[in-house]
Amino acid sequence: MIYKFLILSDEESDFIREIKIDSEATFLDLHDAIIKSTGYKSDQMCSFFTCDDDWERETEITLVDMGKSYEEDNYVMENTRLEELIGDEGQKMMYVFDYMTERALFIELRETIFGKTLAAPVCVRSEGEPPPQMISFDDMADNKMLANDLIGEDFYGDSEYDINELDSDGFDLPGIIDNSFEEERY
Repeated sequence: MIYKFLILSDEESDFIREIKIDSEATFLDLHDAIIKSTGYKSDQMCSFFTCDDDWERETEITLVDMGKSYEEDNYVMENTRLEELIGDEGQKMMYVFDYMTERALFIELRETIFGKTLAAPVCVRSEGEPPPQMISFDDMADNKMLANDLIGEDFYGDSEYDINELDSDGFDLPGIIDNSFEEERY
């Protein structure tokens, strides 16, 4: 069986990769295909995460054994076949390629092709430039500042805050704020 994955970035809107890979291939094979299709260096720590429909991380598949306790499932890319954790079309994953800043590519299983196999992964669609593999914390802070400037300070409703809407009774802590507090004697 062949899986066809769509890979996108939240940093580069024109970045698209589609990779076809055999379902019996390992996550390391998919990692190598991503590295090859993006031009990233393979000497950086990275992980895959299976995700729920809201992109919340679930299962981590690491590049190297991280020495987790035996009570937890420990998935390593070279030992874990795609079909062990992926199966349904629409399945979502994240590929965290920059551990220091938690930057990731977003992956979705778009198609399952039954009755066929692939000897090696193939990038069947490559559009746009990938986001830089590594950025500094300063660059990341600058990017967040720029995003805040574009969104505006009241994005989260800060401009709607009204001190008079607070229920003063709701914050009354007897014995602490109340002036009539009498200290208990022991």
